[in-house]
Amino acid sequence: MDDFGLPGAGTGADGTAVVRVLGYNVRSLRDDEDALARVIRACGPDLVFVQEAPRFFRWRKHAARLAAKCDLVVLTGGATAAGPLILCSLRVFVERTDDVLLPLTPGLHRRGFATAVVRIAGARMALLCAHLSLQAAERQEQAGLLLDRLAAMDAPYGIAAADVNEGPDGPAFRRLARDLQDCRAVAPWGGDRTFPATAPDTRLDAVFASRDVEVLGCGVPLGLPGVTEADLKAASDHLPVLAALRLPARV
Repeated sequence: MDDFGLPGAGTGADGTAVVRVLGYNVRSLRDDEDALARVIRACGPDLVFVQEAPRFFRWRKHAARLAAKCDLVVLTGGATAAGPLILCSLRVFVERTDDVLLPLTPGLHRRGFATAVVRIAGARMALLCAHLSLQAAERQEQAGLLLDRLAAMDAPYGIAAADVNEGPDGPAFRRLARDLQDCRAVAPWGGDRTFPATAPDTRLDAVFASRDVEVLGCGVPLGLPGVTEADLKAASDHLPVLAALRLPARV
């Protein structure tokens, strides 16, 4: 247990993995990148599901720089997934990755999924990072595509993190929470609302997990060591969501 009250990452003698997952919309690194790196490092994540990663000029360089500042590596995603990006610690063994572009609706922003199948200790899991549409009908369709894609990856466990672009009462959010666990609702910890960072009044961002994952705690991390409230406000226009998950050994 860390000094801010969430179980730390680790491995049991039986191969059970406790995994820290961070979901974070970083607004294309347009804010204070050093503050952002301080927040991510302080969370001690195994996996970081980034929404709105840089997508244009030298985007790979920007992603690699952020990963290095956070003592992580780039797993998959970025411009090839239209923005979603996954970073990981060296604790993660990568089996395969795949970036998916979703159908384009004329006049709307292109969306995609960053996906991977990985192992941590004795647990094998499918990962999916997403940023759903601003348009309600397309957003609900993309929620269904997210669920279909996660199931098709054929891993014992599934973990997804998304900027859903609507709150928990919205139809797309409810669809995801019906088939997966909304980790914050299952085991509330820390703060609740994620947007806007300067005065959060809604929960747009979430971590979801398949039903056989044990959720130990999930929410906006508060009281992070070495991180000020000003850092959280300066890092991005969203606040991060941190979850601690226990996954029994299963391949």
